[in-house]
Amino acid sequence: MWSSQWTGSPRSASGYLKAQVAAGAQAIQLFDSWVGALAREDYESRVVRHTRAIFRALEPLGVPRIHFGTNTPGLLEAIADSGPDIVSLDWRLPLDEGWCLVGHRLGVQGNLDPAVLLGPPDLVRERARDVLHRASGRHGHIFNLGHGVLPDTTVENLQILIDTVHFWVPASVA
Repeated sequence: MWSSQWTGSPRSASGYLKAQVAAGAQAIQLFDSWVGALAREDYESRVVRHTRAIFRALEPLGVPRIHFGTNTPGLLEAIADSGPDIVSLDWRLPLDEGWCLVGHRLGVQGNLDPAVLLGPPDLVRERARDVLHRASGRHGHIFNLGHGVLPDTTVENLQILIDTVHFWVPASVA
């Protein structure tokens, strides 16, 4: 059933993403928010070929291709092999561990827990610095939340996060 529903989806998704690039997008992100609900066997046998077809269709555009999924620790290696340039990591796995699973040939995006932004400013700074430290100043890391901003997040905590990331200096450089 899954495969039959996906038959036209790679063509539709890649067409939509191509239109985004034609309109000026400098990167594309394939949102597969529910992929983590699948067992690895099901992902590999029923889904990955469709994801791969989408990324393959977008390759000639020359823009970074990002795969976004949540709750994916058991799928990261298969996702990495599906053709993205960058794999998003949610907060359920430390960034450095996730990057090892993805492989350092790819970039990673993430992975601050959005709930941290509901806490006190010192916690926001501490957890943001931890993510940055785990990236080790390695090229290919895009700092991001592991999912979207929660509705009760304050503007003040978002500004603290932005400032922490912008002014962070890796220990090896300091």
